[in-house]
Formats: sequence, structure tokens, C-alpha cells
Amino acid sequence: MDEAIAKADILIEAMGWIRRFRGKTTVIKLGGSVLDDEDALRHILLDVIFMESVGLQPVIVHGGGKAINRALAAEQIEPRFVRGRRVTDAATLKVVERVLATELNESITQMIEQLGGRAMNLNFAAGNNVLFGERITIAGDDIGFVGEVSRVERHPIEGLAYTNQVPVIPSMCEDAGGQPLNVNADTAAMAVAQALGADKLIFLSDINGVRRDVDDPTSIIHSLTASAARQLIDDGAIGTGMIPKVEACLETLGRGVGKVHIIDGRLRHSLLLEIFTTSGVGTEIVRDDRANIPI
Repeated sequence: MDEAIAKADILIEAMGWIRRFRGKTTVIKLGGSVLDDEDALRHILLDVIFMESVGLQPVIVHGGGKAINRALAAEQIEPRFVRGRRVTDAATLKVVERVLATELNESITQMIEQLGGRAMNLNFAAGNNVLFGERITIAGDDIGFVGEVSRVERHPIEGLAYTNQVPVIPSMCEDAGGQPLNVNADTAAMAVAQALGADKLIFLSDINGVRRDVDDPTSIIHSLTASAARQLIDDGAIGTGMIPKVEACLETLGRGVGKVHIIDGRLRHSLLLEIFTTSGVGTEIVRDDRANIPI
């Protein structure tokens, strides 16, 4: 009986958060390390299904770097990177499109369906791509068919949410001529969150959040305002390896998203624990003007 009462208490705690977030959009970025862990991915997708079932509107944007690297190795193509961006020549692009925009994208959708949810993959093969952009260079270097998202087709994504389906979007876009381009998954998720006016953007990572010491999990900072995060970067308090991720979060907040979370996707039910409990399990970074508003 005590165990049953404890479960009821958990549901009561969650009820307030469910009512607060019902009808609001949460963009969830899935990274390669989480996608490589089948058990972790299954629990994440169960969390996503729960979110949709209680009235939230989750949208998944995913990468797939490790799967792409394995496929390139099988094709005897050596991966190359410039400042963290994958150099994507024609041969590499063919592999990226097959693995990321087709195989991984469709497998995530199928897993959601198998677990009892409803989902729709938005990719080139299905003819319903929603990300559009243009090629970029890095410090003047040509890195091939690599782009950044400049436009998100909102209406198909919102339409799926209103019909109780989870949109699943690969981190690829196409240019004005219909040329597919490889896109960094973090920046793709940021563009989607901005376009949808998302309440939250959640980065699922293989670390538990922003740390003062990148090698010490206990040094996690659970909550930060944007100005406090910038100050910690300036002071050198945030570890060097975490700075690019935090700067990406700050850029997202600057584009209108209310709150950004960084959590460890390998922790069982990390999404539910972060969203529906008071303490959370990762780091939340919030706009200064929303600092005292529960969102």
C-alpha cells in the first residue's frame, strides 16, 4: 500500500506540470550517442509517447553521426571534419542521406509506432521535407554539401501535432534548387524550435548538463539565467568543452525559445524526470525575462 501511495504522490506532482505544459511545443534533439544505445532510445521514445498522450506537443529532431561513420567505413570513405562540421562530398552525401534521412529517420518513427505511439517521418524519401537552407563555408573553406537551415515549413509539423502524431525530422535540408544538404543537428533543432515558437528545446546528450568541471558529473549547475551563463563563460567557470553547447543554448534563447535543457539521454526516463519533477535531472537555461516564471 505504501508503494502504491508513493506512486500516486508522483502522479499528483506531475499533474501540475502536465496542466502547465499541455498544448505547448517541446523540441527534442536526439544525438548520435543516444541513438546508438537501443535501450536508452526505447525509454526516451516511451517518454515522448507519454508527453504526447498527456497533451504536450513533442517534436523530434535527430542527428546520427556514429551510424554515418560506420556506414562510411563500410564504403571505405574516410570521414573528415573542419571545426566540427563533417566535410560532405558527393559520395559522403549519398551515405548521409541514406543513413540519416532515410534509415534512422524511419526506424525512429517505426519504434514509436511499435511502442504504441503515433509518429510521422519528415524526409526526402517520403516527399515531405520541412527544412530548407543554403550551403555554407567554414572560415572560407569549402566543406561540400553542408548547409544551415534558413526556413522551416511549420504547417506540416503543427498539423501532425494537432492530429496526435510526433513529427520526426532528420538534420538535413534542401536548397532552392532541391539539392540535399547535411546540417548540424544542434543548429537544425534550434531552427525548428525558433520557427515553432517552442516553449522548450531539450538537448539529449551523453553528459548530465552544464558542469563547472567538464570531467566531474557532480559539478552540474541545475539552473541558469542567460546572463548568469554568459558571466560563467566570461569568468572561465564553465569548462572549455561545454562552452560551444552553452553558447548554442544562449543563441536559441535569443531567438525566442523560453527555456533550453541539457540532459543525459542515457538516464532512464530522463525526459519525464526533467519536465515533470520539481528538481529535474539536468541543466535548464532560461531567458532573463522568464527567470521567475514557471514554464
